[in-house]
Amino acid sequence: MASRSDPTMPDFATALALDPVKQFSVFAENRVGRLYDLSSVLQSHNVHMVALTVLDTTDSAILRVIVDDPDLARELMINNDFPFTETSVIAIEIAGEHRIKDVLGALLEAEINIHYVYSFLMRPSDKTALAINVEDPDVAAQALNNCGFRVLTQGDISR
Repeated sequence: MASRSDPTMPDFATALALDPVKQFSVFAENRVGRLYDLSSVLQSHNVHMVALTVLDTTDSAILRVIVDDPDLARELMINNDFPFTETSVIAIEIAGEHRIKDVLGALLEAEINIHYVYSFLMRPSDKTALAINVEDPDVAAQALNNCGFRVLTQGDISR
């Protein structure tokens, strides 16, 4: 394994720390049209949802969203009364669904607990990607990188 001082190896850990992929967890009352409202606000300002998953409960929903412009999305959600939290997730590029087992195997070998996983809707390079929330993102990113997976930064998914 190359050391951090090796100029041929990109310091992905530094890049990841400086430009992590941001996920917004938007809290919405469970009523018709709330996801539509959010997508309309984002789309009207040219902010694209690149990954989305919805956790539905009886009274409310959590809309987990990754966008190509998190700074503008944050401002829009504040100004349009969408309560949210923000967290960093690991985004990993994969060649196709057949590589999911390999991603999970790398995390298992590193003894990383996975909280949840969901897929990207689109990517600029037309490659598949997964959003992964884990208990130790730094160790997970290193394990995935060591297994040859490309761990993405926010800059990789922004337009």
